[in-house]
Amino acid sequence: MRETHTPAAARLLVDCLIEQGCDRIFTVPGESFLQVLDGLGQQDAIDVVTCRQEGGVAFMACADGAMTGRPGVAFVTRGPGATNASIGVHVAMQDSQPMILFVGDVDSSMRDREGFQEVDFTAFFTPIAKWAARIDSADRIPEYIARAYATAISGRPGPVVLALPEDMLSRDTDATPRPRVERPAQAPCPDAMQAMMALIADAAAPLAIIGGAGWNAKAREHFQLFAERLGIPVATAFRRQDAISPSSPVYAGNLGYGPNPKLVERAKDADLILAVGARLGEATTDGYTVPPLTAPDRTLIHIHPDANELNSVYPADLAICASMDEFAESAALWDEGEVIDFDAGAEAHAEWKEWATAHPNGHTLDMGQAVQFMRDTLPADTIVCNGAGNFAGWWHRYWRYNSYPSQLAPTCGAMGYGVPAAVAAALRFPARTVVAVAGDGDFLMNGQELATAVQHGANLIVIVVDNGAYGTIRMHQEREFPGEDRISATRLANPDFAKMAEAFGGWSATAQTTEEFKEAFVAAEGLSGLRLIHCRIDIEQLAASGASVSGLRER
Repeated sequence: MRETHTPAAARLLVDCLIEQGCDRIFTVPGESFLQVLDGLGQQDAIDVVTCRQEGGVAFMACADGAMTGRPGVAFVTRGPGATNASIGVHVAMQDSQPMILFVGDVDSSMRDREGFQEVDFTAFFTPIAKWAARIDSADRIPEYIARAYATAISGRPGPVVLALPEDMLSRDTDATPRPRVERPAQAPCPDAMQAMMALIADAAAPLAIIGGAGWNAKAREHFQLFAERLGIPVATAFRRQDAISPSSPVYAGNLGYGPNPKLVERAKDADLILAVGARLGEATTDGYTVPPLTAPDRTLIHIHPDANELNSVYPADLAICASMDEFAESAALWDEGEVIDFDAGAEAHAEWKEWATAHPNGHTLDMGQAVQFMRDTLPADTIVCNGAGNFAGWWHRYWRYNSYPSQLAPTCGAMGYGVPAAVAAALRFPARTVVAVAGDGDFLMNGQELATAVQHGANLIVIVVDNGAYGTIRMHQEREFPGEDRISATRLANPDFAKMAEAFGGWSATAQTTEEFKEAFVAAEGLSGLRLIHCRIDIEQLAASGASVSGLRER
């Protein structure tokens, strides 16, 4: 007999999400969780965003968690759906962003038979998630949902995966939702703060590296006050450039790929590193060399919300386990009467401003000049979203991430993130300008989510930088195996991206010169809905260092 009402277990699951403050989920529907879909259709507290591929679903949920500090929520079906979504789980883990992925699973009676689309999801996701589990009892749904939220937002934020057996969702239950879970308070130890200030006072060339796990607007505001009072240079970790205002007189730029060489030297020469929120991972530190992994004349103070992260890779002289906002507030308010004043912050800021100013490079469509034009044209609180590729270097170097949050970009270098993240941002902040920037290879990994943007009325501008190649890999090829006859597997034959956008119901333009880009961008800004600019550039124009492919051949 067909169900005439939503089963109790599925209704309970939806009610638990509402109790935890969930107001939006992202999904590609599947028959394995029809009961939940029916329950979602009978309420209006949660907005259901229907996407076109599970990779886009997971990226949107990851980005939503990054913006709100509460878990972004995704629902996908078993087997192919879950494996497609795994890329977003990996990004959420490496980005330290809260997320919950619900996976419709096979009926309990079919387990361990390699049934239709069956996967052992606990085994599959455990290596890339904070917690992966299966809800076998309908009565325990409130327990699992509350624990999922607590796990995703506590300590180092990250993803949780919960499998939902199809038969469990149809069971009766009298259980009720648990109360909303909040992040536990983690204030820093006063003695540790005093020790930190003493170490900073003894330093001659300190450098702060900030952004990462648990960073938020409060942490940004208070840490900036602290750093400016001391005059200590502040660098942001890889793709954490909105962790401090770029107008701060102590902002020194970003570490990671394509940084200012002067900042690299400053990080290597620093006699004290104050790492706040950053894991000091491989990308931020350029393979654990910036700063060096160990140095006899260097002091490391590491502040992180997860005790397991402290001393796990970089040995810390002082390790403080605390929430970013509570630590930053304590630092900003700390007053022991001792005056600490460095000149290096202003020096580093001046070096960054010089580095972050684009000069004409002679290319027909000069992407550095294009980014500067965008910067001069768009509102200060614009959100810029990107995936991975050489194209991203222009925005990392020349854009100003003036508000928080304003940068959505995967620290693990996952391609295809920018468009889904921009859809999530446009829905979360409909009054703000949202821009997705993508390379040609990057765009086609999740460009189908333009359909999601149009369907749900998202306002966003998409810029596709088309050089007919997987540019980053081509750049590495030219460095490692120079010669035109050594180019392998990196050339791309692309569609007309402008016509693609029109087919999805958006406005579009093509730009092959800097002036054409400026004209198209002004036109796009005056419109609403989906707008796409197809930028055709020469493969010789590289972003990371302002060099060219031919220049790499010469070196």
